[in-house]
Amino acid sequence: MGNPEIGNTITVNNIKTNYHDIGSGEPVLMIHGSGPGVTGWANWRLNVPALSERFRLIIPDMVGFGYTDPSPTATYNMDLWVEHAIALLDELGIAKASIVGNSFGGGLALAMAVRYPDRVNKLVFMGASGVKFNLTWGLDKVWGYKPSIAAMKELLQIFSYDISKVSDDLAKLRYEASVRPGIAEQFSNMFPEPRQQWLDGMAQSDEAIRGVGHNALIIHGRDDVVVPLSNSLKLNELIDNSELHIFGRCGHWTQIEHCEAFNHLLLRFLQP
Repeated sequence: MGNPEIGNTITVNNIKTNYHDIGSGEPVLMIHGSGPGVTGWANWRLNVPALSERFRLIIPDMVGFGYTDPSPTATYNMDLWVEHAIALLDELGIAKASIVGNSFGGGLALAMAVRYPDRVNKLVFMGASGVKFNLTWGLDKVWGYKPSIAAMKELLQIFSYDISKVSDDLAKLRYEASVRPGIAEQFSNMFPEPRQQWLDGMAQSDEAIRGVGHNALIIHGRDDVVVPLSNSLKLNELIDNSELHIFGRCGHWTQIEHCEAFNHLLLRFLQP
């Protein structure tokens, strides 16, 4: 049996890009977060069965993450990621897509909506970056990850409200993903100290966010220690056509910890 995290390969802006293309219907681009060893499939695997019955899901590993090649210039910033995502849609012949973004992916979705509004249909932000906030201790731990099974288990517990669901097997699996050849070095170079600068570089101005005219669904875990709930409150305040859903007893992984409710929200919101 092959690795389910490896899907199709397409060359985008001279970068060999790993992505999944599942289901049919209105296209939905689903963008993962920025944790060590992350892939699009690992991030969204529990949501695919329900959502792919109604929508065409495009789930890439963004440049520098997962099984997509690193940046040829080794420069990682929002400019690079936005152009990579837009070029992927171009290569797939998709003129307009709804975007679902988790954490870093939410910041990327917001940047796409600001820079390429005509390419975006609806927006879903989950524990999203994209507004200015002070680096949390949780995110500092994530971006400062030094590979070990124990460190990975600690990170998974930071992501989760119910840490009893973080098994040793899961920690070992994600650790192994984080130490594939070249991955650990690449990740450590992506968000070096001082890490606040990378957060600031992902943020859009209040004025730009107010200009977002798309319908937006904003989802956050009340107990998230990686990205603060105040981010989603701010997005809801600034984006006129937005609705906010807050889950109690939930950390940074709404799509996993409250999977069924998360899927239900997206199915309702994304309907044409």
